[in-house]
Amino acid sequence: MSVTIHEEDFDPWERLRLLSRLWDEGRAGALASFIGVARADEADGVAVSAIFLEHYAGMTERVLGELEDEAARRWGLLATCVEHRVGRVDVGCPIVLVGVLSERRGDAFAACRFLVEELKSRAPFWKCEERTDGTRHWVEGNN
Repeated sequence: MSVTIHEEDFDPWERLRLLSRLWDEGRAGALASFIGVARADEADGVAVSAIFLEHYAGMTERVLGELEDEAARRWGLLATCVEHRVGRVDVGCPIVLVGVLSERRGDAFAACRFLVEELKSRAPFWKCEERTDGTRHWVEGNN
């Protein structure tokens, strides 16, 4: 189980390769993953060029670790990784990675969805959109 908060870009594919090395043990039958990327949305008719993510250092890692522990208990997972960016993230760059390794695909899918949805609702992250017209907008809620 691992939780990492990144202040710089990270390669989600490399992280998944590291997680998949546990397949060599022969117990894993499934790896489910989610990669969230900064979107070029329009807000109030103005394009978003980047987002800025803040978090509550220390508490964020604790909450994410608790979510991983809960998922592992509920679905008997072999391994997980949760990676999340903070700071300025340009459109098209990864924000979040959730990877889940389990014996069965149903458990992997269920645990991955749980971790993504709970991360979005329980982890203390705040998002500000940077727009192409130079304005900024703090996003309410976490979609």
